[in-house]
Amino acid sequence: MQRPNILIFLPDAMQAAVVDPSHDCHTPNFDRIASRGVRFTRAHCPTPTCSPSRASMMTGLLPHNHGVLQVEHCVDDDQSVLRVEHPHWAQHLSSAGYLTGFFGKWHVERTNRVEDFGWQVNGTDLSSSYRALGQGPAKGEEKLLQEENLVRYETLPRGYSPVMHYGVTDVPGDRRPFGIITQMAGEFLAKATKESQPWVCCASFAEPNTPLIAGREAFESYDIDAIRLPENLHDDFSDRPNWYRRQQEIFDGITPREWQECRAVYYALVSELDQQCGKLIDQLEVANALENTIVVIVGDHGRYLGAHGFDAHNFGPFEEAYNIPLVMSGPGFARGKTTKALVGFQDLGPTLLELTGSQPIDVPDSRSFAPVLTDPEGTEENYRLGYAETHGTRFTLQQRILWQDHWKFVFNGFDYDELYNLQEDPHEMHNLARDPDQQERIESMMKEIWRIIRDTNDRALLETHYAPMRIASIGPTVLDE
Repeated sequence: MQRPNILIFLPDAMQAAVVDPSHDCHTPNFDRIASRGVRFTRAHCPTPTCSPSRASMMTGLLPHNHGVLQVEHCVDDDQSVLRVEHPHWAQHLSSAGYLTGFFGKWHVERTNRVEDFGWQVNGTDLSSSYRALGQGPAKGEEKLLQEENLVRYETLPRGYSPVMHYGVTDVPGDRRPFGIITQMAGEFLAKATKESQPWVCCASFAEPNTPLIAGREAFESYDIDAIRLPENLHDDFSDRPNWYRRQQEIFDGITPREWQECRAVYYALVSELDQQCGKLIDQLEVANALENTIVVIVGDHGRYLGAHGFDAHNFGPFEEAYNIPLVMSGPGFARGKTTKALVGFQDLGPTLLELTGSQPIDVPDSRSFAPVLTDPEGTEENYRLGYAETHGTRFTLQQRILWQDHWKFVFNGFDYDELYNLQEDPHEMHNLARDPDQQERIESMMKEIWRIIRDTNDRALLETHYAPMRIASIGPTVLDE
């Protein structure tokens, strides 16, 4: 039996909502893959920060087990260090005879030596491709259109360096980083599709993360005035931790019109990425390789874009940051289906290993969701639980999040907890954690969190019996009852 090839298209900070057919964002090529496969509406990242989330995808482990708790280049060299004793799924595929290539943003650990983690072709250095074009990197910031309202810098409060929030550029896509990455991945595919051995190619991007810089043509395809603002833009957080209000104040100076501009630039950039994905799909079709290729469109975390009055993604337990796009097609998959199965970014590796008949990653942190891909309706009920954690990003804090059907419970180590009914309150505006009628549910969900903490050996929280740390509604010894 011919083993399937794998193409992974991995943007950074892409909201799950943009691949919804009813969304303002134009993504015909993502839609094209969805029509051939399965779209997951309730996929979540294990943490809303690039490095730890990507490390979880590669290892199948939660951050507390792989060791990368923050962005690795923002802390001292002895912190957020990837524990290399845990194998990556690409190593298993390489050992199983797959040709493997990784192109673009790695951001898992400091060396960028992806060869040490199962990727035989290292495409993380874009400089050689730029040299082939006869130029250095075309920095969008240097060629921005200086028209009113198309460039916005964050300059407040006093004492912080100005950083770009969003802008529009005339630099063509094939001379911007995402275009270079697509070209490198395309060169790999041109060779790999002529070989007899199966292959896996990951095209990984820094976009559409900060700063938001979109091409003019894509930007002008959007009507700024028609861009819908999030319904929770003016969330007052009256029943939520004060930390969220403090975060919200950072973005107080952004007007509704500027949020529309920001979202239009973001959608334009996503549309440009969609075009890049289309190039790779077209290439596989021409090579008669698409039918035997598992195509994965997935993001490492989301982005707020005004939801709850935030932007970026690092703080807050809300769906805009945790819910990630996940669309998959492949041989034997259901076609044109949508599923509400709760799956995690860390589950992707175990799933790909099962689909290719390779040696599994056997850890309690993750599990394969391969059955959902062939029978979404029949297996969705077996995926009713989701889990995530965050350790903060330099401003450290602890959160553990449990999704159970349409309920979401947030255990906060820095303030009071949160409980949301996502079916009745999809924009997470009403915290039910203080509702007396919900206390039995809260204790049940907290017990489930303790179970996952125990089973995955999350010692930092499992051993919080010291008197000042007894902040949970129930403690971990309930597991012994």
